[in-house]
Amino acid sequence: MHKVELLSPAGTLEKLKIAIDFGADAVYGGVSHFSLRIRSGKEFSMEEFQEGIAYAHARGKKVYATINGFPFNSQLNLLKKHILAMAELKPDAFIVATPGVLKLAHELAPQIPLHLSTQANVMNVLDAQVYYDMGATRIITAREISLKDLKEIKKELPALELEVFVHGSMCFAYSGRCLISTLQSGRVPNRGSCANDCRFPYEMYAANPDTGTLFRLEEDEGVGTYIMNSKDLNLASHLKEILDSGAVDSIKIEGRTKTAYYAATTAKAYRMAIDDYYADKVDVSKYQYELQSLQNRGYTDAYLVSRPFEKHDTQSLDFSMQLGTHQVSGVVNEEGTHFLCKYKTLPHDELEIVAPLNSKIELVDNEIGTTYERDGRVYLKLKQLLAENKKVWDEVHSGNVNPITLPTKLPPYTFLRIPSSPDMENYPKS
Repeated sequence: MHKVELLSPAGTLEKLKIAIDFGADAVYGGVSHFSLRIRSGKEFSMEEFQEGIAYAHARGKKVYATINGFPFNSQLNLLKKHILAMAELKPDAFIVATPGVLKLAHELAPQIPLHLSTQANVMNVLDAQVYYDMGATRIITAREISLKDLKEIKKELPALELEVFVHGSMCFAYSGRCLISTLQSGRVPNRGSCANDCRFPYEMYAANPDTGTLFRLEEDEGVGTYIMNSKDLNLASHLKEILDSGAVDSIKIEGRTKTAYYAATTAKAYRMAIDDYYADKVDVSKYQYELQSLQNRGYTDAYLVSRPFEKHDTQSLDFSMQLGTHQVSGVVNEEGTHFLCKYKTLPHDELEIVAPLNSKIELVDNEIGTTYERDGRVYLKLKQLLAENKKVWDEVHSGNVNPITLPTKLPPYTFLRIPSSPDMENYPKS
């Protein structure tokens, strides 16, 4: 059976490894300013990206290299050199956004499959056919597309792979074609340096050019001034509909600039959702429990399963970001023997262990601490906060760089978390 691919963001080498360990079939990331996420791309050197590709390939996973920026004429020679250099690393595909770059990449590196970025705004069979004829093997469709239209494209072009976003930040502009950041700070969104100006609160004014009068418009309490702030996409509850369509080859998670915990949690949640779908045992509450633990701008299912004019809940008008149900309190090192504190931790705090799926966690009770199961989850309590240097702490905080000893070995990059507040422990799961 051909199963849908789970594609996760990889903003750094560490996040690449975490996404793969937590369930991603493939990851995407880039090096240099030709990637649409400069902030994450700068954290990948060519050597690290090559190491990431080797790490993925050794585990039967794939890496797609993002070359999806919009180049200027003055950069075309540099772009050619970059395409050739990236091709030498043997990624599993290039993600490109423009017809010119698509053609150039096909000429310079014909052995590398080409995926067309969502920035190309493909919404219909005609455009899909054009890019397919130009050599694109996969199209990452516009976020405004409907499932019905996806099915039509797949029907007409069955050999063309279709990829859709199912989770992550949404842009208020059409398929990310925004210039507000350019206007306000000179940072060009379609060149990878978006400043997220749409997330800011704005004050509204009215002007009368005849009289020169300018006055501020007062907002009703609770309405808010985040007038361009889109909610985050979350389609975990609709995965059955998406996969039942037979039109989707890859589901994609946004978020190369987000945290390592985000990379792990989204990969794990959608891995569970995909595996459960094929096992015919879908449990939406299980996936949403994980996704609700992340910081978010409020969630929406956006436009894939509903038409845009039917949706009136896609904006967060009164806040830019809210806490998730849980707070990360620690991250386990690559050796699995210690963790670094990310939040205030005291002896006997109950810490939930968030490890890759199907991890075997040893249940122990020793002088360091205990691990135990409850309601299908595994927890840890430390009897003492023993640092690697043998110092015992009364409490540790996020600024403490001393690795704290674990009572038993845990999988690398396992996360430890606690509810954000006491009433979050039994947070609704749907």
